[in-house]
Amino acid sequence: MKKILNCKIVLLAVFCFIGTVAKAQTSENAAAWVKKGEWRNGFKLNLFAGLNNAEFAKQYQHNKKYWDEAFAFINNTNLDTLSVGKHVIDGTNVFATVTDGPTKDYDKTAWESHRNYIDLHLVINGKERIGVTNATIATITNPYDAAKDAANYDINTKGNYYIEDSGVLVICFPQDAHRPGIHVDGYDKVKKMVIKIKVAE
Repeated sequence: MKKILNCKIVLLAVFCFIGTVAKAQTSENAAAWVKKGEWRNGFKLNLFAGLNNAEFAKQYQHNKKYWDEAFAFINNTNLDTLSVGKHVIDGTNVFATVTDGPTKDYDKTAWESHRNYIDLHLVINGKERIGVTNATIATITNPYDAAKDAANYDINTKGNYYIEDSGVLVICFPQDAHRPGIHVDGYDKVKKMVIKIKVAE
């Protein structure tokens, strides 16, 4: 009986090790794929440091057409003169919303996440700060609302913060709770675009 138990423990350890190695290889492969840049098709912006490479690779490969359309829209549009409001790129699959207004003090911003759409945040003029964290470790304050495609989280949730400017694209997947629109000193007004891409089934 003791031998059987020991064998089970050894087998469990082996499976855990294999799973860990496979996950590491997947992450490394995804990072290499992102770095290689075949997805770019002339797209020149930098991706933010907190990007989930594995999720980007998965979503891009499942919905290449939508991503290519979004990147082409950024590349081929004069963003400086782009009007405030909604811009349809591919029906309800890919669309952009442009805002032009003041950012907010840190304590006036909120954490949010979405299930049906991926957010591509791009500041056109100015700078703002955005927080990103894993939604599964955040405390929900407003449960998911399907009509708004949004859930909200405790404002005291810890996260990593990044500066958004016109050279950096921040991509937030459904598992990424994010806290956009935070004021950066010297930049009281920001023109910004958020492109929504439908999540791959």
